[in-house]
Amino acid sequence: MDAHPSPVDATRRWLERAVIGLNLCPFAKAVLVRDRVRFVVTEAADADALLLALEAELHALSAADPALIDTALLIHPQAFADFLDFHFFQAEVEALVDRLGCRGVFQVAAFHPQWVFAGSAEDDIGNVVNRAPYPTLHLLREDSVTRAVAAFPDAEAIYGTNQRTLAALGWEGWRKLTRSG
Repeated sequence: MDAHPSPVDATRRWLERAVIGLNLCPFAKAVLVRDRVRFVVTEAADADALLLALEAELHALSAADPALIDTALLIHPQAFADFLDFHFFQAEVEALVDRLGCRGVFQVAAFHPQWVFAGSAEDDIGNVVNRAPYPTLHLLREDSVTRAVAAFPDAEAIYGTNQRTLAALGWEGWRKLTRSG
């Protein structure tokens, strides 16, 4: 396999191996196997360009039939290499969602290759839950999230289950899982 996969291929592999393979998000498999995930790579290199790309993708997702495109991953390999800059950018993302009147319609989840949860050490294996190959914004339909959570017997247990799964896997297991090839 290509040692340097495209951003879409790397993100799809992460989604298949880590997110779905480890069941970090029990809701992800259904939309991926039904081919309802839109992968979008933006050439945005700064906050303004990324906000424009996000706005365009929110409009595109809004116009799309949920039976065809339920969710979108906006991958931005050239913007926000620094995690803290990306973290602080999330306030602008939320402000855009509000400005567009999309609060309650869409939510945006953030992923970054260097993600560190507040209060966690940088090398805490639990951080990998939000570590994607590239900085990525995941656009989710609120209706879909609500249905998925209602259908899941114990959605509140996901976080704890993920932490136990990752602790058992450890860093060596994570590296093997996410290695190219």
